[in-house]
Amino acid sequence: MQYKNIIRILGLLVTILSVTMLPPALISLIYRDGGGVSFLMSFVFCLIAGLFAWYPNREERSDLRAREGFLIVVLFWTVLASFSAIPLMLLDQPNLSVADAFFESFSGLTTTGATILTKIDGLPHAVLWYRQQLQWLGGMGIIVLAVAVLPMLGVGGMQLYRAETPGPVKDSKMTPRIADTAKHLWFIYLSLTIACSISYWLAGMSGFDAICHAFSTIAIGGFSTHDLSMGYFDSPLINFVCVFFLLISGVNFALHFAVVHSKSLRAYFYDPEFKVFISIQIALTLLCFTVLMSVGVYETGFEAFDQALFQSVSISTTAGFATTSFAEWPTLLPILLIFSSFIGGCAGSTGGGMKVVRVVLLYLQGLRELNKLVHPKAIFTIKLGNKALPNRVVEAIWGFFSAYAAVFVLCMLALLAAGVDDITAFTAVAACLNNLGPGLGEVASSFASLGDSSKWVLILAMLFGRLEIFTLLVLFTPAFWRS
Repeated sequence: MQYKNIIRILGLLVTILSVTMLPPALISLIYRDGGGVSFLMSFVFCLIAGLFAWYPNREERSDLRAREGFLIVVLFWTVLASFSAIPLMLLDQPNLSVADAFFESFSGLTTTGATILTKIDGLPHAVLWYRQQLQWLGGMGIIVLAVAVLPMLGVGGMQLYRAETPGPVKDSKMTPRIADTAKHLWFIYLSLTIACSISYWLAGMSGFDAICHAFSTIAIGGFSTHDLSMGYFDSPLINFVCVFFLLISGVNFALHFAVVHSKSLRAYFYDPEFKVFISIQIALTLLCFTVLMSVGVYETGFEAFDQALFQSVSISTTAGFATTSFAEWPTLLPILLIFSSFIGGCAGSTGGGMKVVRVVLLYLQGLRELNKLVHPKAIFTIKLGNKALPNRVVEAIWGFFSAYAAVFVLCMLALLAAGVDDITAFTAVAACLNNLGPGLGEVASSFASLGDSSKWVLILAMLFGRLEIFTLLVLFTPAFWRS
């Protein structure tokens, strides 16, 4: 294991992270909210720690193998999220414990959107900016890892799109070098963020709110600068802007690149995962609208449709924004929306969940097994679009699903053992493992009421969800650490 090389890379990442402490300090200076000192102190600490790790190992530049790749990917999230918690621990307002600061930091960087904060409107602007910025940086990290790095390690949803594996997008690398790939992804991600900011501003948000909400929208994070989330603005136009950009961010970014590169929208309509993703959103919206109208929750059909569309897309893409408390909706809707978050966005998007393409393949595999019962001697192939997939890909999907279910059950049992009620435990783990944010019961609006032990369990669930289960799980195998 090339530990010195790994320490060098982590030191460089922490040094870069230190620079992200300066914008909140500048925001504090502009608004004179008194929250800038902790960010300046954190900047100095992270800079020194990063240089201390990088400088002695600066000459270590040997090629990394798959094992080092797995370890770096896991440490990327754990180390950076841990350092990101430092300013939150130093702040006077809010006054957070270590567990609370780590929970908020990990929730931000993994774009989960679960929060332990209340009375958000009264927080310093520097803190509000920092929370949103964390999600935006985490969203970009997700895209680069999912599309450029994880396929090289043979893990993650994007291995379905590798050049040697038949699939809807043949070349997941998009360009020959990872650096070029990352550059193109940054351009698309930044362009969408700017477009979203301008759209929010034109729709009626202040400049500060527009930029902050664009950060968490494109990252499908769900953090807001207000306790009422998007409900604070009470604007159907703002709701529509949010839905539009959530749908864009829930799509495979490799597909966005293909569209930009070819200057044609046809790539979207030829991609089977995209078609299923949009179909799920339409079906959920119509179902929620029908139930809301039949029960008479809202006075007009327009208001019912506005709420149904927003909440369906927000929860199913794992953003977790709210215009109302969907937990108070009637009959099956709250549980239905929580279950929809298990599907999540497309592979290679900023969305959480198991990813649409995996769910599609699980369905196709189940269908194949039923057909085999009827025709035992027949040979059935599973196709994604017009491309036949090898059995090893399907086997990997079943392995992922099994691991996903096992992690979910273990985390839920840990919360139940800590004294959390069953509905809260189930939805809290679902919200964190799917990187969704809000749950039901005690965690419908905030996770503050949970004990510290429960929060640490949920932090681990966030990491498992963000790292596609296997990437983190492989570190717990003895074979990984053998020479």
